[in-house]
This record gives sequence, structure tokens and C-alpha cells, in this order.
Amino acid sequence: MEVTAAMVKDLRTATDAPMMDCKKALTECNGDMEKAKEWLRDRGMAQSAKKADRIAAEGVIGLKVSSTFSSASLVEVNSETDFVAKNDIFVSLVENTVGHIYTSGVSTVESLQESSYENGKFSEYFTQQVARIGEKIAVRRFVTLNAGANGVVNGYVHSNGRVGVVVAAACDSKKTADHMAGVLKNVSMHAAAMKPKTLSYKDFDAQYIADETKGRIEAIKTENEELARLKKPLKNVPAFISMAQLTPAVLAKAEEAIKAELKAEGKPEKIWDKIVPGKLDRFIADNTTLDKELALLDQVYVLDDTKTVAQAVADEAKKVGGTAELVEFVLFEVGEGLEKKVDNFAAEVAAQMA
Repeated sequence: MEVTAAMVKDLRTATDAPMMDCKKALTECNGDMEKAKEWLRDRGMAQSAKKADRIAAEGVIGLKVSSTFSSASLVEVNSETDFVAKNDIFVSLVENTVGHIYTSGVSTVESLQESSYENGKFSEYFTQQVARIGEKIAVRRFVTLNAGANGVVNGYVHSNGRVGVVVAAACDSKKTADHMAGVLKNVSMHAAAMKPKTLSYKDFDAQYIADETKGRIEAIKTENEELARLKKPLKNVPAFISMAQLTPAVLAKAEEAIKAELKAEGKPEKIWDKIVPGKLDRFIADNTTLDKELALLDQVYVLDDTKTVAQAVADEAKKVGGTAELVEFVLFEVGEGLEKKVDNFAAEVAAQMA
């Protein structure tokens, strides 16, 4: 059967495949439009297979939050180059992917690929879009948080599309949950900027804390040696780095040391109760640096540096006479943990000519 220009145009409109590929598909399939579409799809899968060993460490984060703030999905879709992440087809692919994750309830990349989408599997749709884009694209990971009764979920993706966060809170009532939706958007923005690794200091492993304590103390001592050489003020060397280490016995000992200091300074004992709490708070602040760096609830809130994130959330809930507590968060950063390939064009050309 003769392949006409009109047939090629119709196939290109239907598939977005390159013109020459459309012509070849129709020729191979004797002008059968449906078989030609299948031929192009199979060719796209083959091309994807050839790209499988290439590294996709760029990309964007996609986010879908329900209109009632009862659930939200976050996904990382990787590409090989950062400029492809700005491609309209890629942007649409990410939006459709996170939307499908949200509505389908899938929980793994494998189940996502096998799930039903339009008139086939999601993997078929995804492969077709990858073929249009022309480089390796992959769904790396995703998560969906559900609020539960009187809960609330919100999220944020930074303007560059490379960092995204979802946060969930448990509240005492729907009224409080409704009020906290906007607050959780701000908390998500805080997390995107400060990049906590865990929700609370209670999540830290005891051995991790012990190793970090030793390393951080040695690092400060080394830094102080240089500061002393330069005749600059020395940094405080803490005995501890996490609230997990500040047992009642440790805090009691610290309080006794504060009182002894006040006595040595000649401060009247009748005013100690006004001084001790502040000094004890300072002791805790100096000895919980790990928590403030890596635990979301214990970080200083970027929108109010007089409070921790936990305090800010609790105070916001009080404004409507309720209570709220952050219970979960997830942060994705594009390419985190992936080894990015660095191309050496000159070496590549030399190798080909050898």
C-alpha cells in the first residue's frame, strides 16, 4: 500500500513521533495506522532499553495536594539533563504522573508502572512520552501522605523544582485542621530551606548520637586551636549534642552547677528562681546542636527565630483554641544520593579515533 504524506501527517499528529519514523512505521506496517502506532510504541520501548544504563540525576519534584488538605502525593522524576526538566512535554509528564499516583493509590514504582492508565498500562504511556523527549526519564520515588481523622496535610515545591516537601499534622478538631493547612505550607517551606533529616531527636539512633558527639567535639577543639592562634573568641565545647542525652540526672547536675555559679557570684538566693530557668534553657540550647540541625521539630523556625518548629505549630493551633502536632514529613531533593556522570567530550572523541 502506498504511504501518502497525509497518512504520515496523521500518524505524527497522533503520536508526536518524528516524521521519518512515522513514514518508516507506515511502510513497515503496509499503511495500517494502528499497527504503525504499535510499531512506534515498541520502538520507543527499545530506545528506552538502550538508555537504561545511562544516569538520570537531574529532573524535578512533582506535588499534588487535595483541595481538602486531607492527602498529598510527592514524586521525583529524573532526567539526564537539567534543560529537559524545563521541556513542556516533561513538565506535563510529571504533572500527569503525580496526579495518577494520587488518584490510583499505588505505593511502589513497580505497581505504578503496572497500573491502568487511559487505555493501557501506565508504563506504556510513560514510554511513549520518553520517546518524544529523547533521553532517559525515570520515576525514582514517590510517597502519599494521608491525614486521617482531624488531620491535615500540605506541601511545597521550591521554585527551581528541585526540592519538595509534604508535611502531616494531627489536630484535635476539623476546625483546627482547617486553620493549620496554611501553617503546614509554611512549615514545608521551612523544611525545604533547612533540609531536616528526621522529625524528632527521638528518631536518632544511640550509636549515631555517640559517634556524632565525638566527631563534633573534636572538630570544635580543632577549630578553637586556630581561633586561639588568631586571638579570636573560642567556641563553646559542649558535653552533649542531643536532647536524647540530657537525662533528668544530667539536667539536675547542670542546674546545681548553675546555682553554684550564682552563689560564687554573690547573687542573692531569693532571685535564683528568676535566673536559673534562663541559664538552664541556654545549657539545653548549647547541648542540642544535632537536634537543631537535623530534627524538624527541634529546628529554629525560619519565620520566627524565637521558637522551634514544634512550638510554632502548637502556638498557631492555640490561636483557634485547639492543639496540633506534626506527625510526619517527607523531603525529596532531585538527584540526592545519585552519582552524576561527568562527560569528557575530548576524551570521548579521542577514544573513538584511536
